[in-house]
Amino acid sequence: MHAELIPLGWTDWFEDRLDPAPNTRLARVAAVDRDQLLLLDETGPFRARLAGRYLHRHPHPDAHPCVGDWVSVEGGADDDFGIVHALLARRTALRRKVAGNSSEPQMIAANIDCAVIVQSCHFDFNLRRLERYLVMVTDGGAEPYILLTKTDLVAPEVLEAQIAEIRDAGISAPVLTLSSVTREGLETLELLLTPGRTYCFVGSSGVGKSTLINLLTDQARQETGGVSGTGEGRHTTVRRELMRLAGGALVIDNPGMREFGVIGAEGGLDASYGEITALAQHCRYRDCTHTDEPGCAILQAVEVGTIGRAQLDSYLKLREESAFHQRSHAERRKKDRDFGKYIKSVKKQLRR
Repeated sequence: MHAELIPLGWTDWFEDRLDPAPNTRLARVAAVDRDQLLLLDETGPFRARLAGRYLHRHPHPDAHPCVGDWVSVEGGADDDFGIVHALLARRTALRRKVAGNSSEPQMIAANIDCAVIVQSCHFDFNLRRLERYLVMVTDGGAEPYILLTKTDLVAPEVLEAQIAEIRDAGISAPVLTLSSVTREGLETLELLLTPGRTYCFVGSSGVGKSTLINLLTDQARQETGGVSGTGEGRHTTVRRELMRLAGGALVIDNPGMREFGVIGAEGGLDASYGEITALAQHCRYRDCTHTDEPGCAILQAVEVGTIGRAQLDSYLKLREESAFHQRSHAERRKKDRDFGKYIKSVKKQLRR
C-alpha cells in the first residue's frame, strides 16, 4: 500500500489494480494546462508532459489525463519535467458532451468521491438543469450532493419552495444550503468534507463556487468577480484545479459550464429516474417508448398523478439526447478506425 499517497486520495481500489511502469512513480493530476500537467505526490507539486508514445497510442482527448487522475510518471521534482507513461484506471469519472455540435465526450474530472452540484437560489435555480447534472454525476459513479447558495438573497419561503420542488421531482440526493455572506450553512458543508476524499464543485458561472472555495481554504486563492447588475457573480475560474484543504479534504473547482450535454448515460438515467425505470418493467411492450402506447405503466402513473408530466418529459428528453450523442460518437470512432486502417494499407502498398 502506498501509504504516503493516502492524503492525496489513494485507496485500496487503486492499489488492487496497480500495474506500474518500470522506473516510474505515482502522482495525481492537479491541473492541466494545454500540453502540460501539474502533478502532486508526497513531495509536492511538479510539472510533467505526456510521453510521445502515450500520445501515439491514445490520440483521443478523453483518454488523456484530466484533473483527479492518477498517473505513472518518470522524473520530475529534480528534473525540469516529468514524463507521464501511463494513466491508471479511473474509479469514477465526470464527463459531458463537448460544447457545440460535436458529440465527442469531454472529461471534467476523475476519481472524485462526491460531486457537489451548485445552484444559486437567486436567478440560477433550474430543476431541469439540476436533473441533467445529476444524471451525469450518477452515471460516472460519484455520490451527488446539491448545494443551494446565496440564500441571503431570497426569502425563507422561496428556499423552502425550491427544496420542495426538488423533492417533488423524485430527487433524493442530499440538499445543503449556504450563504457566503452570513456563512450560514458553512459549518454543515465543512462536516461533509472528509480527509483523503475528493469533492468536485460543478455548476453554472456566477453561482459562487470560487467564493465558496475561498471560504473553505480561508484565503483568497481563487479570484472572485464582482456582482453583476442582476445580483449574480461573474465567472472567474479559468481552469480546473485540485486543491487540498487544511482539514485534509481534496476539492476541485470548475469553470462555470453553460452547456452540460448528456452522452451515453443510461446507467445515470436509470439511477436518477429510478421510479420511472422501475415502472417501465410493467409496460405491456418491452420496447415501449412511454409516449402513446396502450398499456404503458408510466403514462398510467402520469394520469393518476404518481409521476409528474414534466418529470417524464425530462426523462424522455435526456434519454433521447444521450442515445443520439452516443450513436454519433460511435460513428465518429468507427470512421476514425476505418481511416486508420486505410492509411496502414496505403503504407504497406508503398513499401512493396
